[in-house]
Amino acid sequence: MANIAILISIIPVVAAVLLYQIDPFDPAPYPDHELTRNGEPLFIPKKNSHMLLGSEKIGYGELPAPEDIAYEPKTGVIYTGCVDGWLRRVSLKGSSAADFVVEEWVNTGGRPLGIVHGIHGEVIVADADKGLLNISRDGVIELLTDEADGLKFKLTDAVDIGPDGTLYFTDASYKHNFKNHFEDFLEGRPNGRFLSYDPSTKQTQVLVKDLYFANGVALSADQTFVIFCETAMMRCKKYYIQGPSKGSVDMFVENLPGLPDNIRYDGEGQYWIALTTDTSVWKLAQRYPFIRKVIAMVDRYIGRPSTEKNGGVIAVDLDGKPTAHYYDSDFSLISSGIKIGEHLYCGSIARPYIIRLNLTQYPATPAPSSSSRN
Repeated sequence: MANIAILISIIPVVAAVLLYQIDPFDPAPYPDHELTRNGEPLFIPKKNSHMLLGSEKIGYGELPAPEDIAYEPKTGVIYTGCVDGWLRRVSLKGSSAADFVVEEWVNTGGRPLGIVHGIHGEVIVADADKGLLNISRDGVIELLTDEADGLKFKLTDAVDIGPDGTLYFTDASYKHNFKNHFEDFLEGRPNGRFLSYDPSTKQTQVLVKDLYFANGVALSADQTFVIFCETAMMRCKKYYIQGPSKGSVDMFVENLPGLPDNIRYDGEGQYWIALTTDTSVWKLAQRYPFIRKVIAMVDRYIGRPSTEKNGGVIAVDLDGKPTAHYYDSDFSLISSGIKIGEHLYCGSIARPYIIRLNLTQYPATPAPSSSSRN
């Protein structure tokens, strides 16, 4: 009987080892020079580590996974793209969360992610499935581009517009689509691209390639460069579009306390970067391909483990220096954040609503200085 018990206990182990060996998923090591870049975490002078306290749920049940948030100041309307393909407009008719009115506007037939308002009243959408779309005021959808350098986009992710109407956007991965985007992180290969589209010539150009999940995009306040987020590397870079450095790439902010998604400029001197989760689990998995393969197998055969926590939004100034961090241990998969008036609005790829926090009533407060922590 003892031998049978031992055999029974060994069988699952042997089966797991065999499954690991025959599974085709083949993660690559992240480059050593990239891993060694990660120094001390950023010191952030102000924090609110319980941002869910006091927050409101906007459009509860009417906004399935509102990924990005684009605000139109003239009308006071928020545009957001949801997992069911609908672009929805959210109008504030009063002061409370219950006063918001949600309207279905256009369905792209795909998965709308990044959104920006065009210079002629149109809405530009980075649709993960369809490509870069132009939607007229009347709701007519036009495909602008869905490939570059002979490679189709697999995950058109974020978009912003330059002063001359040029569209700057990301293809997070030319290999993995939105449904399988988690595998792009685990694979450890630079499948992302940062691109531009010129409406006057209808030409699409790859500006930066070999990126590790290219994500959020934001035009700088002085319109001389465009910031793009590189989620898997916990950083944002800037690509110069004007001046003596035109065409070059520089670091904007790195060693972020979470995985960055969308980035938005608030018009008041700050960029707001959404952080889907903290870096505790990812930093370990990033270093060891075998861990990433095990995670991929668990995700495929059992179900994705829930390890995300401490999601939120970090605010940085015009030079990329952190000013405040809003997060919560029970908050995760936050995909966008933007300050509108005295409120912070957050989108998500998991929740059925937009989160709103009054920054005056629930501000970030001074964090301990580095000297006081020693």
